[in-house]
This record gives sequence, C-alpha cells and structure tokens, in this order.
Amino acid sequence: MSIIEQIISINDVLKEIFNYIRTDSVIKPDFDEYLATIGAKTIPASQIEKIFLPYIFERTIGGKAQTVIELFCSSGISKNQDIAKALKDNIYSAFAIKKVLKNGFELYNLVNEKLYTVNSLTKMTNLRGIHAGQFLISRIFNYKGEYYLVEIANLLNDAQKGEAYKYAVMRAVQNPELVYKDNPEKEKEIKENISDMYKKFIKKFNTEEIITSNKYADDIIGSFCDDEAGDLREKIVPVTEYKYFEVPELQNTYNNFMENSVGGFATHNATYDVGIVFDKEKGLYAIPFYQTFCKIFEGENVENKEACIKYFLTNDAVSDRLIKRVADKYPNFMEIINGILKTNYTFDELIKHYKSYYLEHNMYSSATVLYTSQAFSGTFDFMETMMNRPQPASVPKNIGRNDPCPCGSGKKYKNCCMNAAVQV
Repeated sequence: MSIIEQIISINDVLKEIFNYIRTDSVIKPDFDEYLATIGAKTIPASQIEKIFLPYIFERTIGGKAQTVIELFCSSGISKNQDIAKALKDNIYSAFAIKKVLKNGFELYNLVNEKLYTVNSLTKMTNLRGIHAGQFLISRIFNYKGEYYLVEIANLLNDAQKGEAYKYAVMRAVQNPELVYKDNPEKEKEIKENISDMYKKFIKKFNTEEIITSNKYADDIIGSFCDDEAGDLREKIVPVTEYKYFEVPELQNTYNNFMENSVGGFATHNATYDVGIVFDKEKGLYAIPFYQTFCKIFEGENVENKEACIKYFLTNDAVSDRLIKRVADKYPNFMEIINGILKTNYTFDELIKHYKSYYLEHNMYSSATVLYTSQAFSGTFDFMETMMNRPQPASVPKNIGRNDPCPCGSGKKYKNCCMNAAVQV
C-alpha cells in the first residue's frame, strides 16, 4: 500500500470514529455535553476537527476511565482495526521543526530526543506559515513503519523555545514513559543510569530507604545526584509528628510546576516527612508522607489516615512497586486498607484497581528519567539565561520586529523579548 493509499485509509478511519461519537448511545451524550461545556455547541463543521481530535484522544469515559479511541478500538466496528490500534498508540509531545518536506515534516521530539520524518494527513498548502525553527505541540503515530501527523494542538514560534521546552518537561513529569517511549536507546541509557546510581546509593547510605524532613530532602537528593563528597547523615532528620495534610505546592499545574521544581521541597511552608527510596529496577523516588503512610500500619494514631491512604492509592506519581514495598513490610497491610476503604480487596485486586497503568507499562521513576532528560536540563539552562539577561524597563512602541532587541542580547527583537515585552 502506497503512502497516499495509507493516508486515505487513515482519514477513512477518522471519519468512522467521528461517526461513532455522533451515533453511539454512550459516547454521543458525552460528546454533546463536552461541546456545551467548552462553549462549542454551535461550532462550524470546518472547525470541528480542533475539538474532535483532542476529545477522542484525551477524554475518558466509564468506570475504567477509557479514552474514546480505546472504546472505539474495543467496539470492533472499524473496517481497519490495525489503523485504529495504531492511532491509540500515538505520541503526543513538543516537537522542534527541523525541515519542511514536500509531504510533511522532519520533527525532533523534545521529550524522547528522537528525530521523526512525519507525513501530513492534509495537503501541505493547508499548513502554510509553518517553517523550520518553530515548534509544534502535536500528535503523531506509526502505521506500518511510517509516521503520520494526526493533530496540531499549538504552533510556537522560534522565540518561544523556552515555552516549548517547558511543555516537554511537563509531559515528562506527567508521564515519564514518554521520555523513552519509541526510543530503545534512551531506555537503555536510563537502565544503565539506574544500575550505576543504585550502587552509589547503597554504598553511600547502606540502605534503599531514607526518611527525612522536606527541609533536608533537596540537599540529600542534590548531593547524591551530583556525586558530591561528604557525610549526609546530619541531613537525615525525620519529623517528630506524623500526620497527613494537603500541601499546596504539591498541586502542580502547567503554570507553576517548573517553579515548584526549581524551589524543591525546602521552599514549602509546611514541614512533613519525605521518603527517599531507591528501587533497584525503577530508580529514585522522593515521596512526601512516605513514613506517615507506613506509620498507619504500625498502629500509630496518624491524623487524617484515610486521606493519606487515598492519596497514595490515587496519586499517579506513586508506583505499584512503592505500594508493594510497604505491603511487604506490614502483614496487616490489606486488613488496614480494607478496613478504611470498606472493601474486600486482595492485594492484586487493589493494585489492578488503582495502579493499572503501572501494570500495563514499564514505568521508571520520574526523578531518574528526568535526570537523563535533555529537555529538563535545557529548560533550567534557558531559565538561568533568562534570569541573567538584562531586561528593558519598557519597550518603545515604534520598535520593529527586525530591530536589535533593547535588552542588549544582540538578537533581533522578534527572536528575543518580543513575546514577553510590555510596550509603553
């Protein structure tokens, strides 16, 4: 099958999916509600793709929280199940545009550090204005060895490099698997790094677990990761009172997650325990309230223990292996869990219910994955450059796009401060 024939078949499947969401008895009411919620109930047919694509890939429905594309695949109604399954296994990321090709693009994935040649599903004349040096927030997928561009969510110009890298890091934090998905060489690098770091961790601390206060956790992690010499035992200072409570700084959003990452645990107003745990296979974890969670199974009267248990079970950053680590320590683990949740789970049932994603994917710890991420280190370099760069107090209204930037960087205004400037 030629590329053109494949593109026709892919577009046919997308039409099938659109028909599915407009006719299925479960999906149609949800889609109508979705349109009403975002104020797009009367959106023109020409604009529906901008709503339709994010909906089928991101919207989850039902008790198992399946995406619409997953539900479509399981329905078996498609004439081409191979394409439907390929669409389900897509890559959504930030890409740097390296080249504009006759029928697509050469894109560098900022998250998994891999170069892709991608075919466009639409005519290139529909994508005028996109050029090398810009950045795409987009979705691609592989079908029969060829990659296709199925969605463009946003286009960032070359002066918005920092924003593109920030988005890439956010995607990596949300789902560390994206850093090595579709890139075996990157996964090999991560596994080798975990092996080396584990040996250093055991040599330095003689244990896989350290419990300390959030006021000292950053120093311990930073000194260890940077391989600094010195005795860190004075930094291992557990808290004296174990209770669970919400920490605002842990509620990361797109707007604050980088600032929270830079600040670390020590900048948080509250004091709480942090477990620094090194899993031999999955890497380094820094888990707030880890010891508080453990204390529940030691019979101590932990304040807000029900909320603490729900936090550990529902928090996507807490892996199944961390839950199993605690369960292996305490024979009464499931008895306590079932008593508080008023359930009758076995351990396997508990994990399947709350940590199914970990069971289905080979997930390394986000801290370890980010340690090898060029986007992560590049973002901090960019932030440091921006902080050290002289900033103009104001920008004249008559400054041209191609004039030297008034900040003194030596770049043209359009390639520097234009997007962040306040004109007077």
